[in-house]
Amino acid sequence: MSKLQQVQEWTDQHRADVTYISDPHTIQYLTGFYSDPIERVLALVVFPDQEPFMFAPALEVEAIKDTGFSFPVYGYLDHENPWQMIAANVKKRVHRPTKIALEKNQLSVARLESLQNVFPDAQFNQDITPFINQLRVIKTAAEIDQLNVAGKWADFAFEKGFAAVKAGRTEEQVVAELQYALMKKGIMQMSFETLVQAGAHAAEPHGATNDTQFENNELVLFDLGTIWQGYISDASRTVALGKPTAKQLDIYQVCLEAQLTAQAAAKPGITAAELDQVARAIITKAGYGKYFIHRLGHGMGMSEHEFPSIMAGNDMILQPGMCFSIEPGIYIPGVAGVRIEDCVHITESGCEPFTHTSKELTYVG
Repeated sequence: MSKLQQVQEWTDQHRADVTYISDPHTIQYLTGFYSDPIERVLALVVFPDQEPFMFAPALEVEAIKDTGFSFPVYGYLDHENPWQMIAANVKKRVHRPTKIALEKNQLSVARLESLQNVFPDAQFNQDITPFINQLRVIKTAAEIDQLNVAGKWADFAFEKGFAAVKAGRTEEQVVAELQYALMKKGIMQMSFETLVQAGAHAAEPHGATNDTQFENNELVLFDLGTIWQGYISDASRTVALGKPTAKQLDIYQVCLEAQLTAQAAAKPGITAAELDQVARAIITKAGYGKYFIHRLGHGMGMSEHEFPSIMAGNDMILQPGMCFSIEPGIYIPGVAGVRIEDCVHITESGCEPFTHTSKELTYVG
């Protein structure tokens, strides 16, 4: 049974007349077509007992057909009302829908109100998001192959990025150099905005890369990923320029022990919360617990943050095929920020990473 057929079956089992899918990554997962429609409307509309259809901006229609999507595709022009056109095509199949399922975590209030206006008799209280999460959480062997290739290109990016770090250069210059190296190899997209942070700037876990210059005797944090045929990589390394202080080296070694220990513990049967605690206990025992200010990891696949979260309170049992990051971090303002991350997939007996760049402290420059 295809993934799309499973959504059709869910729609039938939940007695919904229509399921409206609007997350571009979900559409990609179910159909093979990806586009970010920005302000325009892109939707996959599924019925319990009739063929689905795709609704898209007119400029995307031929691209959708080129993917091999074998069901109807309806396009609209910018001056047309997409909601009225969606309703008209739905009502050709279901004259008066009363139950419409949605991805509640994705649809804006404004778009929900637009759907309510054209389907005034319908209820919109069924959420397919948990089912989609469960569908996507176990990766197939083919998906893991794609993730491995994306990981290979992340390793290449680290190699080029590390070589570009020199005192006096800026974070932005290093990002430009490593991304240009990837583009020359045909890797045109990053999974997310590449992060390179020098010295104390790395103590801001989600601080943006900027024109901060590298100085000797500091740590430099890299967080990056690439996209390969719709699947992403995501990895972090922290390297040394010159000779870091004893304090900075201690932070690094504690973070490294936490990451390696958690990665070794990741296997079927352990819960997400237990795995988070493995790393957190090491960092807390070393006195840095209050500086580890995020979850241990997040799911990944077609997007960089997927279900599940590897964190306290999540008692989900890890199973073969689950893919997620293991990324402990220690961030001390004014001193340093260290994060070490591999994304892994659970195997029958443990886990395997998608990236293989050494995690022993690398000296650059």
